[in-house]
Amino acid sequence: MGTSSYDVLHYLPSMTALFFGLYTIMMMPELVTCRTRHYTFNIRNQTVTRLCHTKTIICVNNKFPGPPLIAREGDRVIVKVVNHVSNNITIHWHGIRQLTSGWADGPAYVTQCPIQTGQSYSYNFTITGQRGTLLWHAHISWLRSTVYGPIIILPKRNESYPFAKPYKEVPIILGEWFNVDPEAVINQALQTGGGPNVSDAYTINGFPGPLYNCSSSNDTFKLRVKPGKTYLLRLINAALNDELFFSIANHSFTIVEVDASYTKPYQTTTLLITPGQTTNILLTTKPYYPNATFLIAASPYFTGSGTLDNTTTAAILQYHRPPNSTTSTQNLTTYKPSLPPFNATKFVNVTQFVANFTSSLRSLNSAKFPANVPKTVEKKFLFTVGLGTSPCPKNTTCQGPNGQKFAASINNVSFALPSMALLQSYFNKKSVGVYTSDFPANPVQPFNYTGTPPNNTMVSNGTRLVVLGFNASVEVVMQDTSIVSAESHPLHLHGFNFFVVGQGFGNFDPNKDPAKFNLVDPVERNTAGVPSGGWLAIRFFADNPGVWFMHCHLDIHTSWGLRMAWIVLDGPNPNQKLPPPPSDLPKC
Repeated sequence: MGTSSYDVLHYLPSMTALFFGLYTIMMMPELVTCRTRHYTFNIRNQTVTRLCHTKTIICVNNKFPGPPLIAREGDRVIVKVVNHVSNNITIHWHGIRQLTSGWADGPAYVTQCPIQTGQSYSYNFTITGQRGTLLWHAHISWLRSTVYGPIIILPKRNESYPFAKPYKEVPIILGEWFNVDPEAVINQALQTGGGPNVSDAYTINGFPGPLYNCSSSNDTFKLRVKPGKTYLLRLINAALNDELFFSIANHSFTIVEVDASYTKPYQTTTLLITPGQTTNILLTTKPYYPNATFLIAASPYFTGSGTLDNTTTAAILQYHRPPNSTTSTQNLTTYKPSLPPFNATKFVNVTQFVANFTSSLRSLNSAKFPANVPKTVEKKFLFTVGLGTSPCPKNTTCQGPNGQKFAASINNVSFALPSMALLQSYFNKKSVGVYTSDFPANPVQPFNYTGTPPNNTMVSNGTRLVVLGFNASVEVVMQDTSIVSAESHPLHLHGFNFFVVGQGFGNFDPNKDPAKFNLVDPVERNTAGVPSGGWLAIRFFADNPGVWFMHCHLDIHTSWGLRMAWIVLDGPNPNQKLPPPPSDLPKC
């Protein structure tokens, strides 16, 4: 199941064959520009032991975390996914734009029917105008708890980073470990209507680390470094349900990219990363051998009112010992980073730290990498995002608020996934009985969103979509609500990057707040957190025809219905139209 140590002096050869592939890419002849890269992902069961619990997990190519997908900007990628397990599966290439390749996006019942047992499907897409770190993961039920891995997009050949070339590059993947089967956890939660049982640990590159009971040194990822070198850490949050703080003891680092979009350099000692987000950081090691080791740690940022896995995962940053050193690594002092308190409902300064951090990130906005922000908008939307309730079935007992079931919604619509794929229904012009195109652009019944919640907290259910004309300029203000409890919601938009032009606490004021929007260099993302008890404003151009999912990336909220989808119509030119589906598209 891989190794718990990672010697970045031998960055690529020491890892899986696929990481070795990156080493090969870097050594390829100069005359190669764009190429087609073929991968096979075999979905299999694998026995894994963590925290003294041995269980069977679903993973890719018997790797946990899964193998990296490595390509250059401009490459075509074909991944054949073969399902050898009893569960249905799909894979989502999180953050890949999928320009006119919506059939390869991956969310189950949105762009495809799942790949059934014994079946396969080839995801075929071209990486256009993107470079950096993204992730791939399962996109059906909670299978992404173990089915995930990094996407590493190198710049085009003969192009460089907009920062000094790092000495080495290392993926750091944050995850979440359950001693039990996560499918049983979500199935029980949906049946009882209550909150789900929480995870037992967080992980770094698949390992919980030394701060857990029954977690040996073999269950700890070690990052070995040389003094006085700069390392590019490709940080990914693949956790199911938790935003995470990240810090390295006695070290600062510089953020240079988020969600595969370059940022202005931002130095910090602590960052926040939500599920689905990626962050590239430059870590410059100390100029001398420090005679100590340092924990790399992650712990949750929690804004809700339910139960929480309030543990801390850690890896070890270990300096190579000089030849004349007599100190054993066992006798070295280990320093721990100071992470913010996990419970933001008790510590206002934590919420303020998060607001300051997220608002400090800016697009690089250089001549080569401009921030093409829509300066004016044709379509404006106000979406409430938050929790709610749905009725408890007769003659049953439910464990949600007031004896009802937990639900979640956007504009009070709890999105019901259909039994066939939306994209196929749209393409074949057979929407009747599958979806309607009347998703509300604004709350149907406005209320004081962050004040005292209304008495009626019941959501409506439906498969309702929004239709956008090709290349329309769009603004979406996402407003958290206090229904059940105010909570941060990391919203992910498939098929697009968007610009975070504004955010704030309380209710969005359409008369005053837009004047404060940043339309010059706002951060560009595919996933962004709606502040707890606040709002987030995004803008994007609808330049990608197809059906595109948007949902909270806390999987429990997605399961409860905090999701919706956009239809973007074809443009006038041939390269602006959705092509017919591939011949091997799975059937429901």
